[in-house]
Amino acid sequence: MLRVEVEGLSVAYRRAGDGAPLVLLHGGLSDSREWRRQLEELSNEFDVVAWDAPGCGGSSDPSETLGLDGYADCLAGFITVLGLERPHVVGLSFGAGLALELYRRQPPLVASLVLASAYAGWAGSLPPEVVEERLRDVRRQADLPPEEVVAEWLPALFTSSVPSDVVEEAAAIMRDFHPAGMRAMANAFARADLRDVLPQIEVPTLLLYGDADERSPRDAAVELRAAIPNSRLVWLEHVGHQINMEDPERFNAELRQFLRGK
Repeated sequence: MLRVEVEGLSVAYRRAGDGAPLVLLHGGLSDSREWRRQLEELSNEFDVVAWDAPGCGGSSDPSETLGLDGYADCLAGFITVLGLERPHVVGLSFGAGLALELYRRQPPLVASLVLASAYAGWAGSLPPEVVEERLRDVRRQADLPPEEVVAEWLPALFTSSVPSDVVEEAAAIMRDFHPAGMRAMANAFARADLRDVLPQIEVPTLLLYGDADERSPRDAAVELRAAIPNSRLVWLEHVGHQINMEDPERFNAELRQFLRGK
């Protein structure tokens, strides 16, 4: 693990390889470890950097009122401190929303976007009653023992055919969640409506979804594809929400092909 100070927070990250910079943004209840296969397999062509968002992994906890804009400002500072020049930005779930907010606030920082299992924020992609239900669930779960939280989250992240070692790898990451970070990310994403930024995107954009995703609705994928100019939508068959872990071979192949401009 490496570490830098950004916006008064200690931010941990993993880094591997040389080449064009590639920044990986994990989802909620996770950290940079979810990108293990991308760090291992894409580092022969890219400078791969996976951060632990504030309140996750080895990073310090933010205020629970930070907001998605605050996360994006911290991410922009992180990119600047590391000297990453116009990185490709890949985000999954919450990380995809964070990538969109980063683009809204600092478009010159971003060379391209890869949005996996993405929402336009919960408020931008889900009915209000679903947003409220998810937020209540997270606030309740943040006070539960880790094993109970894992038991509630895991079934919605993968299909039933995923290998047991992948499930255990995800579970081990989730057990280390920060209650304060879990609440902060949920509060931020519940308020986030990113639909207005979608038509403004001028960089190449790839949308990657599993066709068996139980968390990000199919409608969200279709709406993002329709709203983002010249974006490309790819469905990975028989894959759930955590597509970078469940099917890293296809995920990495699609990502590599996109970044090569093919």
